[in-house]
Amino acid sequence: MSDVTRAKHGRPVHHWRRDVVQLAALLTAVAVADAVADLIGHGPDGPALLLVSAVVLVATAAFHTWWARRHGHAPPTDDTGARSPAAGRQAGPSGHPEPQPAETDAEAGIPESALWRMRTTVKDEPGSLAALCTALADRRVDILSLQTHPLAEGTVDEFLLRAPGDLAAAEITRAVRAAGGTGTWIERADAHDLVDAPTRVLGLATRTALDAAELPLALRQLLGRCTIRQLPAAPVGGGRGPDAVPVEGVLEDTVLRLRAPEGGVITVERPYLPFTPTEFARARALVELDARLGPRVPHGHDVLTLPEGSDITVRRADTGDVEAAKAMHERCSARTLGMRYHGPVGDADRYLNHLLSPRYGRTLAVQTASGRIVGLGHLLWDGDETEVALLVEDAWQRRGIGAELLGRLVSMAAEAGCESVYAVTQASNTGMVAAMRGLGLPLDYQIEEGTLVITARLAQPVEQEDAVVVRPAAEAQ
Repeated sequence: MSDVTRAKHGRPVHHWRRDVVQLAALLTAVAVADAVADLIGHGPDGPALLLVSAVVLVATAAFHTWWARRHGHAPPTDDTGARSPAAGRQAGPSGHPEPQPAETDAEAGIPESALWRMRTTVKDEPGSLAALCTALADRRVDILSLQTHPLAEGTVDEFLLRAPGDLAAAEITRAVRAAGGTGTWIERADAHDLVDAPTRVLGLATRTALDAAELPLALRQLLGRCTIRQLPAAPVGGGRGPDAVPVEGVLEDTVLRLRAPEGGVITVERPYLPFTPTEFARARALVELDARLGPRVPHGHDVLTLPEGSDITVRRADTGDVEAAKAMHERCSARTLGMRYHGPVGDADRYLNHLLSPRYGRTLAVQTASGRIVGLGHLLWDGDETEVALLVEDAWQRRGIGAELLGRLVSMAAEAGCESVYAVTQASNTGMVAAMRGLGLPLDYQIEEGTLVITARLAQPVEQEDAVVVRPAAEAQ
């Protein structure tokens, strides 16, 4: 080993004290060896003992040298496993170390991490949250974000967690329950959940401000997995409307009821998880923003050329197009209206105010160069499901207009996060059946008394293991 080492600043440092001690030890060893040699050399077996001692000393020195060369640079027993940047590199042709490919977690046998959204209720007392965080840390669970929802008794804590990939949801909830958490709910999260709450709320408010049809989707993204229904004050088919809701809305455990902007009621239901006052206030603020802005749709449009050479314009439609839509009804045959509305032809006009309202979905209109509407496509929010419907004027059928509308509507549904869309038609409506098949998506068919329901799956459903409510029976409220 060299007697010269380097300090952190790079200059050599000479350890003269260590050299003096080593020299003193050497002189002492020589004196002791001389005394032993004199003592043994005068005995009868002195030469043999000296020879054996020399062999033992040589063997000991050789073993020490071999051991020092092999383990002189080994890390200490308490080493954490960290290596210098040069560790693991091989020398290249120039004699300098060359970088080697980094070992991935999968190659090293380390399971990938998983994101979880978790909500649990803890007592409103000092140390309760600390105990919960400690329990998660003991299982190598990292807390990425935390939101607190104060209640009259206790606090609801909502976490975004990153956990080891081999850690099951049940194991996390057991740890939370042992730390004092109750009513625990957990499900898989994704990269979209990494956005902090204020940023997400501002983004939803912007989407709602640009398009009134975004309100149900914004509420669903704000409140998580839930069912949203908007009931008009005066039902299209007649009869009694929903009970009136006060301006401030109503919070009933797992149900929110808010006054709709144009009257009626917006109902949000989440049976597996009660709403908190904080969530209720956010939802109410979003609805109030929508009401202040009034009806609105984006004004963009696309001009398309049909195979025959005619130009058409595809744009968003709203209640301002009711009269033009009624005029199209008058040009449609009874058969075309009957296949679209599945009822008396004379009632077709009654549905237009509802269908064209952005509160209940999105409508695309196909317009000719003269400004006449010759086709309508509807994407309607129906609770947890999404319906698509088409109507093309007789003279403009079989020109690809229906397929163009359907493709655009399905793309809108996919962007909105819908897992499937369905169309209600008749088995004899070959045009609609062909358009659904032309999507190239998995289709399910259901026929009941001549009515055909075709469901197109836009995305594979989330596995039950990845979206699960974990509430042990002992925690049921």
